[in-house]
Amino acid sequence: MSAVWGGFRRLADFRGRDRRGRFWPYALVVAVLLYVGMAAAMVPTMSGVFEEAARYAAENPEQVTVTAGPGHYSVQIHDPEAQLMPDMSGLFWAVRMVFVVAGVLLAAAVTRRLHDTGRAGWWGLPPLLFAAIASILFPTVMEQMMQSEEVAVAPFLLLLANNMLYLASLIGLIVLLCLKGASGPNRYGPEPG
Repeated sequence: MSAVWGGFRRLADFRGRDRRGRFWPYALVVAVLLYVGMAAAMVPTMSGVFEEAARYAAENPEQVTVTAGPGHYSVQIHDPEAQLMPDMSGLFWAVRMVFVVAGVLLAAAVTRRLHDTGRAGWWGLPPLLFAAIASILFPTVMEQMMQSEEVAVAPFLLLLANNMLYLASLIGLIVLLCLKGASGPNRYGPEPG
């Protein structure tokens, strides 16, 4: 627990080094908080989708097939003109805020961990850059898909390429964060105890 509390106490401390044993417990707690935040952001919107589908099914039984059984409930709407998708802009903003909070919580800890391996903290930026680009492209692609029968191929392929680069940079960063720290002092400070 001291590693977790230490990470929260050093949110703005980008100097020095942290060993793997201090970094990973804190990073895992932040990851759990990230997923809880994402779920909290998605529940209201998804509940609205389900409520709207149930309302439509009750009002238009001839356009709907409802399948229910132990552990599942499905509503299939056969009307191509039905407009059931809610405004997703609030969800997109909430997801962006969750990622910003996670970035703030992890920035200094990632920097210190990279320092321990002899690398500058800038190595932690590529996943943030690609995540920011995705947060702009994804709503645009979704909006285009909702407004048209045809998929806008160029923005979709751009988003796909961006997401692949995000995953590659995130995996690369995780590998760097898993490396053993440098023995003895380095340019970022003395070996942590």
